[in-house]
Amino acid sequence: MKRGFGSDNHSGISPEVLEAIAQANNGHALAYGDDEYSGMTRKLFKQQFGEAAEVYPVFNGTGANTLCIDAMVRSHEAVICAETAHINVDECGSIQRVVGCRLLPVPTPEGKLTPELIRTQMHGFGFQHHSQPKVISITQPTELGTLYTLEEIRAIADLAHAHNMFLHMDGARLANAAVALGKSFMEITTGIGVDALSFGGTKNGLMTGESVVILNPALNNNFLYRRKQAMQLCSKMRFMAVQFQAYFKNDLWRRNAEHSNRMAQLLYESVKGLPQVKVVYPVQANAVFAQLPRRIWQQLQQHYFFYEWDESADIVRWMCSFDTTEEDIAAFAETLEKIITNNNINN
Repeated sequence: MKRGFGSDNHSGISPEVLEAIAQANNGHALAYGDDEYSGMTRKLFKQQFGEAAEVYPVFNGTGANTLCIDAMVRSHEAVICAETAHINVDECGSIQRVVGCRLLPVPTPEGKLTPELIRTQMHGFGFQHHSQPKVISITQPTELGTLYTLEEIRAIADLAHAHNMFLHMDGARLANAAVALGKSFMEITTGIGVDALSFGGTKNGLMTGESVVILNPALNNNFLYRRKQAMQLCSKMRFMAVQFQAYFKNDLWRRNAEHSNRMAQLLYESVKGLPQVKVVYPVQANAVFAQLPRRIWQQLQQHYFFYEWDESADIVRWMCSFDTTEEDIAAFAETLEKIITNNNINN
């Protein structure tokens, strides 16, 4: 399969990560996170997110999101999230099934919640007939590729904490947000009131494994047992832990994310002037969302794999990865331009 624009999950593995896994494949090591590699990884996460941070590697993003929510709510409580949130659209109801709580999705412009939008769901406190709002969940960057500013997140965190609620962040692409904002991981999470984080790496060069990062110590009680019950405890944890060591070493995470963000900007510049192509959301991370005639993007899919995002509006999503090249962008834009030209001639 040639490099396409379907998902940054389609990319390969950073060579540095593969090398780290190979080096860890030497002799025996204790299982279930009691090995020296896992111990070092816990220290590295504290350096990135603060001394109070506790990290729990898990197999995937669905596991990370579900376990974060499970640590914060009980079944009679509810999570306020954007209508486009991954936990609402793409987790196959895992939170509702595993946690048993209710999701309160909110329509949002460009995928971003605001205090005003959140307040539309903040009612029924103390009323026994209503699910009790307990968590606000945001995604950074959002599922539409847009970014929250630090001030926007702080305002949401303050609102949550003022009502004895928690703030969860889905950070599947957190590295892309950090480099776009020019901030550290700590500055865009711990420093502005995030209580629990789903930290992603597979979209930015890791082989497998994401992490739950508990930033609020009040949520850390019994989390080890929750992870085990949720079937997210890896036995040979050293091979998951060592990936994060490679990720943080020499800022590999930053270099990979900077590249994929830059490729998205190049893709945007390459297609924005083409007739019948309209980029519908700001390009702030590594995603480009475009609206174009169905016959055009369907013909383009014969050459490149990518996802249709909104069938009713003919909006598609093009994702760039850490291994996307300038040549990939140029060939993609050239193919799209030819298809548009041929359709205009034939019509």
